[in-house]
Amino acid sequence: MQTIKDFFAENGYYVARGVFNPAEVTELEKDFDRIVRQLQGGKEEFNARWSGPEMEKLGAQNTVVVHTHNVQQYSAVWMRALLHPGLLDVAEAILGPDIVLHHTKLFQKPSEKGAPFPMHQDWTYFPTKNDSMIAGIIHVSEATDEMGCFRVYPGSHKLGRIEGTSGQIPSDILAKYPLEGGTPLEAKPGDVVFFHYFLLHGSMPNRSPRVRKTVLVQLHEGHDAVEERGLGHPYERLALRGWNHSTTRNSANRGK
Repeated sequence: MQTIKDFFAENGYYVARGVFNPAEVTELEKDFDRIVRQLQGGKEEFNARWSGPEMEKLGAQNTVVVHTHNVQQYSAVWMRALLHPGLLDVAEAILGPDIVLHHTKLFQKPSEKGAPFPMHQDWTYFPTKNDSMIAGIIHVSEATDEMGCFRVYPGSHKLGRIEGTSGQIPSDILAKYPLEGGTPLEAKPGDVVFFHYFLLHGSMPNRSPRVRKTVLVQLHEGHDAVEERGLGHPYERLALRGWNHSTTRNSANRGK
């Protein structure tokens, strides 16, 4: 039987089913909704819709995706979710015993006008020295293809770093890996989709009458560290399991 580690190494992703039970999902969704209300009640911009020619092709000019970093800074419920044994057991199967939190991100795709994300890699935002960075997408709602679920090209992480990109990939690569050709990874509430930050991924618009709700948890192995050019991105540096071998006095002192 293929292990989680072997499947992830071959495909660049792994779908962990039922990591959070229904009662836990209910609690997570309650605080997810509260975070969204707090964002919408403030004066900050929270629409993280991308721009550019690919978005125009997708007819996404008037779409919305509600976004904020670091849900654990809003909610103790979400802080506890990051320490959930089921979540960390799968992460450990992929990364090993030392697991460091880089950041989290909330994404809410509203019904009927939820923004898509063109096919891209994530490494350009927070490249690490050993390229161990992965993410786990915690689903607190259903995510069907109609709702704009996660799409991937299995095995595309083996392409490594695609240079000359800031998130979206160059047009010649995109021609080989169009968004509509990606494999949809539909998910139920409580499922977690793990993927490597080299994996080509994206999502279609949410054209359904239902809201899609996810929180992405970005993690790296404890001996790894973000390269200097990636330090402008929010970086929590929290050891969720095991040890952070790269921590120094200065890095532990916020703002330095």
